Amino acid sequence: MKIHEYQAKSILAKFGVPIPRGQAVFKTEDARHIAQELGTPIVVVKAQIHAGGRGKAGGVKLARSASQAAELAGQIMGMKLVTPQTGPEGRIVRRLLIEEGLDIKRELYLSILVDRAVAAPVFMASASGGMEIEEVAKEHPEAILREAINPAAGLEPYQIRKLIFGLGLPAEMVSVAVPFFQSLYRAFLETDASLLEINPCVVTGDGRLVALDAKMNFDDNALGRHPEIRDMRDLDEETPLEVEASKYKLNYIKLDGNVACMVNGAGLAMATMDIIKLAGGNPANFLDVGGGASAEQVKNALKILLGDPNVRAVFINIFGGILRCDVLATGVVNAANELKIKVPIVVRMEGTNVEKGKEILQNSGFNFTVAAGMKDGAEKVVALAGGAR
Repeated sequence: MKIHEYQAKSILAKFGVPIPRGQAVFKTEDARHIAQELGTPIVVVKAQIHAGGRGKAGGVKLARSASQAAELAGQIMGMKLVTPQTGPEGRIVRRLLIEEGLDIKRELYLSILVDRAVAAPVFMASASGGMEIEEVAKEHPEAILREAINPAAGLEPYQIRKLIFGLGLPAEMVSVAVPFFQSLYRAFLETDASLLEINPCVVTGDGRLVALDAKMNFDDNALGRHPEIRDMRDLDEETPLEVEASKYKLNYIKLDGNVACMVNGAGLAMATMDIIKLAGGNPANFLDVGGGASAEQVKNALKILLGDPNVRAVFINIFGGILRCDVLATGVVNAANELKIKVPIVVRMEGTNVEKGKEILQNSGFNFTVAAGMKDGAEKVVALAGGAR
């Protein structure tokens, strides 16, 4: 789950991470009042969407008076921001962060994320703050410092020192940087975050470290332990079909193709998308119904898939273990009856009760295409969707 910058900063502040003074607003007329309360020569008006690159897209502006802050807030609120992370469809700005301006001397990049390659959290840092970290990694990979953290020992003092001096911070800042880094790691660990990114973290003129921006993502499976974080979810920032899928506990991600996929198991789902691409098609989604899906969940999954107007054909690729093939077939037939499905459906199934499942499909009265294998199914569904895109 993702949250907004102002929400991430409120979490960091609870763990002792210094952040700029500021407040989120949902109405443009509140911007003037907040700017007056801050009382600083410069006020920053920042669009709040779940995407980076807001500044380049015109979503971050500097105001030199409360009146100008109100004017800029009126310009940004409601605008559609298009950034590399939003895609061409962009995001509508519904919230703003009004924040004090700071005396910035240096900009750094800091982040903590779960790195599967080393099976541990990794603290990353770079002196190239304020830049897209992907560009830094591509052009100057040596500029990114990495410290893998032993989960049992935590972030150790010698690792913090390596990061501090690797960033070129002066010795007199060690007493400031050590608690800052420790607080970041505590915030990451205790909230079950999957990503914590500060870009930029700034060194101010009076020698402080401040999180000028903040991004946090969380492990969905741990949100039961953090109801206060779960309540921060902004459904306006998510694709409507993904929101609908979450109601049925379906793992769904919308893509830009025209071949819908329904699969049980994340690994099989990835392989299914790959084989559709290999056959010349383009998957419309990632959808994992889970190993123990019921006929009702299968019906709901098909409903989600068909809610995408780009879908021209559906590929159902199931290995029947816990989800038996006859249960799958029953769900597909029920969905066809209820939803009046008009696009072709290709089914490839193997495993428990596979023959019974095929029999249910064949006797359903619907023109389902039963594939002999994954390759056969992928080729057939791409052809039915209109060929390669």
